[in-house]
Amino acid sequence: MTFDILLKDYQPRPELVTETHLVNKPMFPVIDGHNHLGLLFGHPWEDRPVKELLDLMDEAGVEVMVDLDGGFGEQYLIKHLDHFKKTAPERFYVFGGVDMFQFAEKGNSFGDWAATEFRKQCGWGAQGLKVWKPFGLQVKDHTGRLIRVDDRRLDPLWDTAAELKVPVVIHVGDPAAFFRPLDATNERWEELQHHPEWHFQSPPYPPLLKVLEGLRRLVKSHPQTTFIGAHVGCYAENLGWVARVLDEAPNFYVDISARLAELGRQPYTAREFFIKYQNRIVFGTDMGMELGIYRNYYRFLETYDEYFKYDISEVPGEGRWFIYGIKLPPQVLKKVYQENMRRLLLRSEQMASPAQKV
Repeated sequence: MTFDILLKDYQPRPELVTETHLVNKPMFPVIDGHNHLGLLFGHPWEDRPVKELLDLMDEAGVEVMVDLDGGFGEQYLIKHLDHFKKTAPERFYVFGGVDMFQFAEKGNSFGDWAATEFRKQCGWGAQGLKVWKPFGLQVKDHTGRLIRVDDRRLDPLWDTAAELKVPVVIHVGDPAAFFRPLDATNERWEELQHHPEWHFQSPPYPPLLKVLEGLRRLVKSHPQTTFIGAHVGCYAENLGWVARVLDEAPNFYVDISARLAELGRQPYTAREFFIKYQNRIVFGTDMGMELGIYRNYYRFLETYDEYFKYDISEVPGEGRWFIYGIKLPPQVLKKVYQENMRRLLLRSEQMASPAQKV
């Protein structure tokens, strides 16, 4: 006897009998170098008591959180600096940002304008720059031409970040499947049904590799600027490509935020990647303050557990697969969890004037 069911109702339960090692607290205190605390991402911490957030951070073993939501205008940045940084200065770093869509109005003077705006933000207390994914996909100049990631008109902005010794967290592109045809072969088909605005098929969008090669040229052409490629260098599906950029550009780092689904499907390659580039990888989640998500990251990094869910939902949202742990050596874990990001943040602390240190 057979019967038909909808894919959304299909929730198979694995019959594998495997060991489970839950990790409630990380082996070392964590610096989360990529997270969001603002209403724009549905994590309304900006309007809740900071003490509630600190209690959850303590429970999760998170020592420091980098808030990337400061870059939505003067009022928004100052609100985050006042709410988080002034309340617990040793626990929070707030990054600024510039509105890339102003390129259409500012034209060829945009780079100088953006550099001035970012310098102003750092004067208020911002300690890094966040670049969002519309850059390279949707941002156009005054002529209507799409801005390439390595457009030289932006040099003043990157040079200012280098001068101020603050890191640039940059997100270009998106998961590779978002650039593929939305058909039965697309591994993120279900996710894209819920978020059709995340589908960037070429045309009209540029091919993913064209965007990523622009990122590679950008970081190589600005060796004094520290870039952190969000989401495993923006190409977690191809660690070989990311490794080549790391080899070519000593100023390039990567965070591991929101990419357990990719890393955990290639545990052998991922483990070798983490060990080889242990000084260039920083921890991040990109998922708000969710205890279950942090504990999944710890389980992935600290155990050899097999075939477990990469998120906390009933049906994994990014694709119907499970992941495997990579059990990193303690000396590597410590670098990934805290030491690498602390080194980058310390440079921005040292450059801050007494008035900026809150």
